[in-house]
Amino acid sequence: MKVAAVQMDVKIGEKERNLARVLEFFGQAASAGAKLVVFPECALSGYCFTSRAEAEPAAETVPGAATDKIFEVARKTGASAVVGLLERAGAKLFNSAAVIGPGGLLGVHRKIHLLCLGIDRYDDPGDIPFPVFSASGAKLGVNICFDCSFPESGRVVKLKGAQVLAIPTNWPARSDTWQYVPKVRAIENHLYVVAADRVGVERGVNFVGRSQIINPNGDVLAEAGETEETILSAEIEPAASDDNRVVRIPGEYEFDRIAARRPETYGPITAAPSATK
Repeated sequence: MKVAAVQMDVKIGEKERNLARVLEFFGQAASAGAKLVVFPECALSGYCFTSRAEAEPAAETVPGAATDKIFEVARKTGASAVVGLLERAGAKLFNSAAVIGPGGLLGVHRKIHLLCLGIDRYDDPGDIPFPVFSASGAKLGVNICFDCSFPESGRVVKLKGAQVLAIPTNWPARSDTWQYVPKVRAIENHLYVVAADRVGVERGVNFVGRSQIINPNGDVLAEAGETEETILSAEIEPAASDDNRVVRIPGEYEFDRIAARRPETYGPITAAPSATK
């Protein structure tokens, strides 16, 4: 199947403009044969808000008017989309990614790991522990930006059956995450990674681009530059992610990073911080 990562500019607070661009890019990618299309973090809202009160008007309910319009494209094209947005859920405000397929809304991933930057200074931590979705022929996990800095985030979706890890992200220009982390997450979990970053400048923050599609061996199938809006695409075989055994020399050099796990030795990873001191 063909997958795509949309690298686009986003205008903060301009919901209608951003949604129109998402719909346009989604239609283009799907028309070119992509069955899974990943968009950046906060693609509908922008990211560099200075308060929760400023951000709340940019938030959407899920499902809601924006996801309904994205669904119409999904229904017509048979493709699925992962779209970053600010989600309003009652009194809560989440940095989320909606997963929308030809049959409707598949669900939402809410960013688990928040940092002191942009809207993440003011929104709520995600409360749905890394769901996995069946999206247009692939089992899909999602990490939003800073989520992917934690190895556990990729590993848990792999253990739940994910074949593809979508990373909607807003990597600032001073971040070197794009150079290393997507490749490592692909290799260590033996799955495909589709990382969609944004470009442009928002309130003095320059975003680095460098969206990528990576295979389970860590090979870069497609990579964008630092400034241009573009649609990356690549052909993948989702089932290849399920064959975790790597054979370099039969009978002499073989390994399986999933089967070789020793969970009984990993206690400090899930222990409360005070228990590890």
